[in-house]
Amino acid sequence: MQLICPDRPGLVNRLSGWIASHDGNIRHADHHRDEGAGMFLSRLEWDLNGFSLDREEIHKQILQLANNLGGKAQLNFSDEIPRVAIFVSKQSHCLIDLLWRVNNQEMKMIVPVVISNHRDLQNICKQYNVDYKYLPANNLDKSFVEKDILNTLNEYKIDLIVLAKYMQILSPNFINQFPNIINIHHSFLPAFKGAKPYHRAWERGVKLIGATAHYVTQDLDDGPIIDQTIVHISHRDEVEDLIRKGRDTERLALARALRFHLRRQVMVYQGRTAIFD
Repeated sequence: MQLICPDRPGLVNRLSGWIASHDGNIRHADHHRDEGAGMFLSRLEWDLNGFSLDREEIHKQILQLANNLGGKAQLNFSDEIPRVAIFVSKQSHCLIDLLWRVNNQEMKMIVPVVISNHRDLQNICKQYNVDYKYLPANNLDKSFVEKDILNTLNEYKIDLIVLAKYMQILSPNFINQFPNIINIHHSFLPAFKGAKPYHRAWERGVKLIGATAHYVTQDLDDGPIIDQTIVHISHRDEVEDLIRKGRDTERLALARALRFHLRRQVMVYQGRTAIFD
C-alpha cells in the first residue's frame, strides 16, 4: 500500500493499527515526512495469511481511510504481474538488456509485445519469443499510427509502456489515453533535453555524462525522475566515446527505474518522486 496525505500526528499509529486490527503482520514499513510540502508518505507491506479481510474489502477500506485523511492511496498485491510493452527504434542495447533480465527472472513482468517504427530488432525478439509489431511512424500525421498503437496495447492488455530508445515523441492525446509510460533519456536531466545530448555535452566539455529514467508527461523530457546514472569522461573522449559510455548508463538507469516501479517503490507527488529502496 502507498499513501500520500497531509502530515499530522499519529499517522503511523493509525495505519499500523488498522493492519493490526485485522490480524495483519507488517513485513516492511517506510515513511517520509516532507516538511516543506507538509506531506506524509507511507509505503506498507503486510502478509495476507490470516488477514481478516478479502481483497475487495481491503481495497474498499484503504480508499476510505485515505479519503478520511485527505489523501490518496494505491493498493497492489504481490501476485499481480504487469504486462509491459517495450517501444524501440533501431538501437538494441536497452531492449536486449530488459529481455535478458525478464528471461532470467530478474524482473517481475510479462513482455508480450515489442512495438517499433523500424524492422531492425525483429530477430532479437524472435530469440526471446516476444511478438514484434512494426508500426512505421508518420511524421505528417501521427494520429493514425498512434491509433494503431493504442489498439495493439488494448489487444495485448498492456499495463505499462517502456520507451527503450524509441526516439519518437508521443502526442499529448496519446499520453492522456495511456499515461503509464517510463522513458530512458540519454542525458543527466535537466541538462541537455531533446535531441543529440551527447553531441551537446561534448561541445560544452562536460566531465560527467549520465542517463535519466523518468515517467513521461506532456512536457518533453520533464516528467518525474525515477533514477539517474553517471559516468566520467575526459578531454580525450570524442562524441563516439560519449555515446559508447552512455549506453552503459542508459541500460542501468532504465533497469533500476523499472525495478523500482515493478516493486511499487516509487511514489510520485508534486511533480517529483520518492523512492523507497
